[in-house]
Amino acid sequence: MSAGIRRVGVVGGGQMGAGIAEVCARSGLDTVVCEVDSVAACAARERVVASLDRAVGRGKLERDTARDALSRLVFTGNLEDLADRQLVVEAVVENPDAKTGVFAALDKIVEDPEAILASNTSSLPVMRLGMATGRADRVVGLHFFNPVPVLPLVEVVTSLHTSAETAAAVEDFAARLLGKTVIRSQDRAGFVVNALLVPYLLSAIRMAESGFASAAGIDAGMELGCAHPMGPLKLADLIGLDTVASIAESLYDEFKEPLYAPPPLLQRMVEAGLLGRKTGRGFHTYDRG
Repeated sequence: MSAGIRRVGVVGGGQMGAGIAEVCARSGLDTVVCEVDSVAACAARERVVASLDRAVGRGKLERDTARDALSRLVFTGNLEDLADRQLVVEAVVENPDAKTGVFAALDKIVEDPEAILASNTSSLPVMRLGMATGRADRVVGLHFFNPVPVLPLVEVVTSLHTSAETAAAVEDFAARLLGKTVIRSQDRAGFVVNALLVPYLLSAIRMAESGFASAAGIDAGMELGCAHPMGPLKLADLIGLDTVASIAESLYDEFKEPLYAPPPLLQRMVEAGLLGRKTGRGFHTYDRG
């Protein structure tokens, strides 16, 4: 089916949703981005425009190509505008109730029974999302990484109900149409990457929490001592501390391993709205401009 996918929908126009929409539009696809209202839809458009402008400014994208990509994008505050989509990617907040609500609504709105409903979830069970619909065989995880236009990886996550045809179609879509590298994962919390990454991030947070080392020292240690391009606390800030906490909670709920439990410091920072780059302050301070 992927060869015939030309109409894509994205639910959620935040950092991840805007990035997914951008790569779809840059790949020549008719893309509709749906947000909660017209104000949020305008903000999503501004994110995509800013990202395209950065790519042009860095010589990664021609100005005409950026203009063409933007012409393929529509931003709306009405979920009904996704009725004719062949593939819809959900990219809303990492909250099970919010995500299952979106899937239940899309199941009623998206008209083509062969259309695929995908989730960009970082950790939630794809099975739970599929069971919120009447087409669990057409529901799949399609997990992109931030920033979506830059990072080449996509995880394709199949539940016990996801059909082989659906999995093959989205893998081909991500690889051939979007130019991404695809890895397959079973439907387990955290999938491949976050099941490995998040315990490392949590360990760094516990180290900072205990006063064993400063945030700057922890990051410098991994950047300069292990040649990591970004230290763990900077990376947690980039991902969003609320997202890191949500993934940790999903991992702990599934596996009950202490290394997955979100540290108290992380929970307090989320409660305080100190979420990292997107709020201007996390373990480090950022210029939001």
